[in-house]
Amino acid sequence: MKENRIRILYIDDEIHNLNAFKAGFRRSYEIYTASSAQEGKLLLKEIMVHIIIADQKMPVTTGVEFFNEIKEVLPDPMRILLTGYTDVEDIIDAINKGHIYSYIKKPWDEHELHRTINNAYEIYRTRKQLREKIEELEKTNDELNRFIYSTSHDLRSPLMSVLGIINLSRLDNSVVDPNGYINMVESCVLKLDDFIQKIIEYYRNSRLEVEYEKIDFSSLLSDCITAFKPQNTQILFKTQVDQAVDFRGDTFRISVILNNLISNAVKYQKPEEANPMVNLAVKVEPHKATICIRDNGIGILSEHLNNIFKMFFRSKNNNKPGSGIGLYIVKEALSKIGGTINVESKYGEGTQFEITIPNRNEFDT
Repeated sequence: MKENRIRILYIDDEIHNLNAFKAGFRRSYEIYTASSAQEGKLLLKEIMVHIIIADQKMPVTTGVEFFNEIKEVLPDPMRILLTGYTDVEDIIDAINKGHIYSYIKKPWDEHELHRTINNAYEIYRTRKQLREKIEELEKTNDELNRFIYSTSHDLRSPLMSVLGIINLSRLDNSVVDPNGYINMVESCVLKLDDFIQKIIEYYRNSRLEVEYEKIDFSSLLSDCITAFKPQNTQILFKTQVDQAVDFRGDTFRISVILNNLISNAVKYQKPEEANPMVNLAVKVEPHKATICIRDNGIGILSEHLNNIFKMFFRSKNNNKPGSGIGLYIVKEALSKIGGTINVESKYGEGTQFEITIPNRNEFDT
């Protein structure tokens, strides 16, 4: 079988048409013929062809019906319909559904049929190349994601060892550090570990399937506050949960969203603020949950509000630059579960995020 020639299967119940097609096109293409749709199906099990040409008016199975039957199992070959009459509705329906690429009236014009075959083959090649590129990109992306995830886990181990050594040195007072270098080292290690954990969150969000389960927001908020309160014990956390109905959602992603937003509310407090606070309010309805997170921190410059959800965007208006990935992860996690987020902020006064998440308790019952 010559790989550099266009391979065509022509199906027609009229033998003289098959012979005429072979005689007229055999020098240009590699031709296979069948006198019925059934015979054509058997040939297609043995031969990989680029183009299938079928007559519309055949007994038992018409050309359109044949193309409809093979479309799912053989989506790649381009399909051309030959018809001696114009059944407009059948042809339009077949084209719209993707059963055929084009149709040629019988008796065919040789130049027109040549042109149609060559155009169809160019589309075949383009689709194949595009599919190969997509598969290659998907493979590369998957390998890169796995590499990042594996590397992130491997990096955390020595960081935890460094933190352990720092804690040991403090417990036995074996290190004299009048300049506070150990505290600086600990701060740098914690920042790096925070960034690595966000990379892991991003990977898990992109790879894990969405799973819905019942969520108690009072308990979930309590867990989040417990995790971040030690970072600034002066902050007053206020919570208000109105959950009169059950809520089902993706616990992992909602936790990621809350953790990142609460982390920012804690991190970007004003150092001079006498009464730092973070307010968290949740209202659960049959079709959605609305979560509001408000702080009286440093706020966000108005010109930055359109950029804060972009990856690695860092605001220059504070002395505590973050990783630039937290809010991007929030946006990606919300996208996975069909949620939305809005932000309002006034520089120097504070920020408010409002999140809406669909309640799958209603959708899935």
